[in-house]
Amino acid sequence: MSHKGCVRQLNEDSYLIEPRSGLWLVADGMGGHDAGEIASASIVEHLATIGIASSAPDLRARFEDRLSRAHAEIRGISAARGVTIGSTVAALLAMDGRFACLWSGDSRVYLVRNGSISQISRDHTEVQELLDRGMITPSEARSWPRRNVITRAVGVSDDIVIDFQQGEVLPGDIFVLSTDGLTAHVTDAEIQAAVVSAAPQTACKKLLATVLERGGTDNVTIVLVRSKVGHNGRSAGPGAYRSEG
Repeated sequence: MSHKGCVRQLNEDSYLIEPRSGLWLVADGMGGHDAGEIASASIVEHLATIGIASSAPDLRARFEDRLSRAHAEIRGISAARGVTIGSTVAALLAMDGRFACLWSGDSRVYLVRNGSISQISRDHTEVQELLDRGMITPSEARSWPRRNVITRAVGVSDDIVIDFQQGEVLPGDIFVLSTDGLTAHVTDAEIQAAVVSAAPQTACKKLLATVLERGGTDNVTIVLVRSKVGHNGRSAGPGAYRSEG
């Protein structure tokens, strides 16, 4: 589910749901005017060609290849316009009972497992760097003046830099991918409560409604992915996921 929020005139977020390929992602464009929308759309357009991989390593290689193409295209648009544009990205890859999360920027991937939520991604932001150095407290971070300043994004610098985490998919796992328009207004505990108590699309609607009730200061995009149980009691392949956005 994606919405422009209560303040912005344009939705510069994009998302992609390709369960047959084992790929889900959200992207949050930046750059002003319509440039942010172009950047996030470029990521989605290139990743939509990922196709069906032969193995998990092949899936990741295909992902990185197409993200690199998007990065190059965004860099070209930036040079032509004489402005800096870019987009965050947070992606989930799943195949053969394994998952990988790749991200750049402050869009997030959460995992809700056995009723507990954990943030898999780690924000590439100025405020996160200050937290890591112990220069500010978590309570100070929530109201820090430059808390929305990101330190990485696709298309912004010469080289693309993404972080990566991987693990095993267990039956009933729920992955939550979101842009920062969600986490600016909704706590991790509220995300957990919403996704464990309802079907994916209903949970998306509930979370979006909460964001809008609280002012919706940014675009917001939410994608939920719930794994199913295979015949052998393990998570099945890429097609065995219920996903909504």
